[in-house]
Amino acid sequence: MDKLKLLVINNYGQTCHLIHRSLRDLGMDAKLVSNTSTVEDILNQSPDGLVFSGGPTMERAGNGENLIKIDLPILGICLGHQLMAKAYGGEIRTGQYGGFARVDIDIVDEDAILKGVGPKTVVWASHQDEVAKLPPDFTLLAKSNICDIEAMRHKSKPLFGVQWHPEVSHTEKGTLLLQNFLEVCRQRK
Repeated sequence: MDKLKLLVINNYGQTCHLIHRSLRDLGMDAKLVSNTSTVEDILNQSPDGLVFSGGPTMERAGNGENLIKIDLPILGICLGHQLMAKAYGGEIRTGQYGGFARVDIDIVDEDAILKGVGPKTVVWASHQDEVAKLPPDFTLLAKSNICDIEAMRHKSKPLFGVQWHPEVSHTEKGTLLLQNFLEVCRQRK
């Protein structure tokens, strides 16, 4: 089986190197790239999918709103999830709860990305902001008692967002979520 080529868009999050390593450990050709890259820079590398890391603030998301609209399978993690929502017409707000903590997740729809993860799971989250309103053409995949939109996907495109961090060891079935995303990329190839 050919290796997939995944680009990890670096939004200056604490765990973006863990995302990169997790993808490499799953046998992928993974490369960390700047969020100030142009669409052309990204497309010239011929990736099979993109993963947008978490990060400190939307103001540090670089060229992310343009990059997240590239026609490839995309997984947005934390800030990447929020960036996807914003770019496609959703709303972001400062959450009532923030910080770095365990979160109990209710899976609403397993879909492709959460296949085998539900109906409940425990994840690790680190964020202050959250998606307050789904963008048009997106559907809810998971929620928690502290955040109504923990995971989402586009109804017809391979675009997925999760508020939590699948790359950290404290997240149950985080590796499975990443494997599911890789399968989405493989099917699109």
